[in-house]
Amino acid sequence: MFHIIAVGKMRHKSELDLVARYVKRIRPKLTITEVNEAKGSPQESKLKETQALLEALPDRSIVVSMDEGGKNYSSIEFSKKMQLWLEQSKPISFLIGGAEGLHNTALQRSDATISFGASTWPHMLVRILLAEQIYRALTIIQGHPYHRQGRP
Repeated sequence: MFHIIAVGKMRHKSELDLVARYVKRIRPKLTITEVNEAKGSPQESKLKETQALLEALPDRSIVVSMDEGGKNYSSIEFSKKMQLWLEQSKPISFLIGGAEGLHNTALQRSDATISFGASTWPHMLVRILLAEQIYRALTIIQGHPYHRQGRP
């Protein structure tokens, strides 16, 4: 039901372990599909990688692009969006571009565009952050105490 479709192959054990920590907890299942990094000029790479991401989308997907120009949701706001998407009973697919980001064709295809703030994050780290936020959103929806709201 949940898909992260991302450019590049995650190779470092520490990164793989962090993603796996959340993937095994997420229900319905989260799958991660990796597409190859493209060669060429920055614009050519961005276009080729985005085409590969879009081709990997499951049918009928709700498409959420990770992009610095997207909306920065709090965890509570994200859980509310997630609840709305889950009610549609469609696959929910998150797109993560490569070093050059996503081509505009992905943003046009997207049902939502999300940012993790004004800072630039390595795209491998975004996978980890996204997996954790998907898990957190689901625990909020279920009323699980994983998310602690408020400050001390």
